[in-house]
Amino acid sequence: MMIDFACKKIELREIIKCSFNLNKTEYNILLKLLKAHDKFSIVKISELTGFERSTVQKAVKKLVKQKLLVKTQVNMSRGGYLFKYKTKDKMDIKSRIVSAVQSWSSRAEREVMDW
Repeated sequence: MMIDFACKKIELREIIKCSFNLNKTEYNILLKLLKAHDKFSIVKISELTGFERSTVQKAVKKLVKQKLLVKTQVNMSRGGYLFKYKTKDKMDIKSRIVSAVQSWSSRAEREVMDW
């Protein structure tokens, strides 16, 4: 989806990426997990996205830090554990994006008024 702003068209994905300072890989992983509505291990996320495991680990770490993914520990029956990841509620993520856009809009308005 494209959003017109004066002389520029801004794609929605760019607004989402900018709101959380995400790169293309992090954004794509977030989108896949939002659509999946399930918990996944790093290996499964790697399979779903086609990204290398180490790339997924790095991206997932940032998405957890940005509070876009929730990390849970699953204890295995034979001992040990596995971490699984799931997105936060989509409405929560949308609300945070709207807040980021509103903050940017307010700052832009102040800059114009101070000009």
